[in-house]
Amino acid sequence: MKAKTQRLYLVVGALVALGGAGVLALSTLGDTATYFYSPSDLAAKGLPDAAIRLGGMVEQGSLVRQGQTVRFVVTDFAKTYPVTYTGILPDLFREGQGVIAEGRIDRAAGVFHAETILAKHDEKYMPPEVTKSLKAAKPAVGQVL
Repeated sequence: MKAKTQRLYLVVGALVALGGAGVLALSTLGDTATYFYSPSDLAAKGLPDAAIRLGGMVEQGSLVRQGQTVRFVVTDFAKTYPVTYTGILPDLFREGQGVIAEGRIDRAAGVFHAETILAKHDEKYMPPEVTKSLKAAKPAVGQVL
């Protein structure tokens, strides 16, 4: 076989292998992907059945602790959504701070049941999705993002 033909077979084989790896990766990620929503997105787009991330700010005065269970409200300053979480909260979790809750929506109760809570790690950082959604909601004058 000529060198030119061998290179052609090698390139075609590499493309087939790369394509197969891509299909495998996408099919695997499709099952585990979680999508980010703000409370306004949930009101506008409806309630998904899949695992999602709900992000925004913890509303002032909404935090209620009942043993290991914590109830609070996530807001994007336009809409709010109640959240329940059972477990240990991050040290930086508190009212008036940014949060992302990963979990599922209970349609019957109208509550988001969080399995994981992520709090911002310093006063300057906030996930880009949360910042974008909060700025789109146009917070009241005097509130700093």
